[in-house]
Amino acid sequence: MSKLDDLIFPPEDIDPTDAVFFPNVETAINFVQDGKPMLGEKVSIFGQGILGLLTTYLIAQTPFTSVITFDLFEKRRKLSLEFGATASLDPSSSEFAKEAQKYLPNGADVAFEISGSSKALSQAIQFTGYSGRIIIGSWYGCHPLTIQLGNTFHRSHVTMIASQVSRIRPELAGRWDKNRRFDLVWEVIRKLKPSRFITHQFHITEAPNAYKLLDEDPKDVIQAVFLYHS
Repeated sequence: MSKLDDLIFPPEDIDPTDAVFFPNVETAINFVQDGKPMLGEKVSIFGQGILGLLTTYLIAQTPFTSVITFDLFEKRRKLSLEFGATASLDPSSSEFAKEAQKYLPNGADVAFEISGSSKALSQAIQFTGYSGRIIIGSWYGCHPLTIQLGNTFHRSHVTMIASQVSRIRPELAGRWDKNRRFDLVWEVIRKLKPSRFITHQFHITEAPNAYKLLDEDPKDVIQAVFLYHS
């Protein structure tokens, strides 16, 4: 089979700039399929970068579901509320624990850790309710993690689930395949038109500047993209 058979071409009615978000939208859909938030559940989402925002948007479509989000940066928290979050909190605030307890008095039914921070994973454990589930979507790479697995974790019967977009979860694989999920991705992109969330553009020759910005001053970055044309 030719490698060309692996190419995914956008439908004619999809703007190419919106199509840039295809991998992120599929990843967010995968998070939701792994977490299975249900009608009326309380959901917490740690991290409101573009993946967290898209996950917030998808879950907020479920009626009567409360979504509490967490991010260090004000711009992302404001967008999170626009995406449908009930509240968006700063985990570095001195009032964080009090505010989280206010919105999640019995803990979240399902939490998503999408921030890449081990501290956020510990906070997810702390604020997930009895027998709740934590979906770990972050890619921690080769970095060792320090997380709190003391009494709160052991007595809570929390389930921690690794989520990775390359495969369909086994429980769905009998009815879902990649092509079916790709069709759903395009539907979401049609409705959301995510290109409006591009905040920075760099020519590919400026890639080092893009990564430097993300590393040193990411507070105003929602989505950065590379341009390949001259």
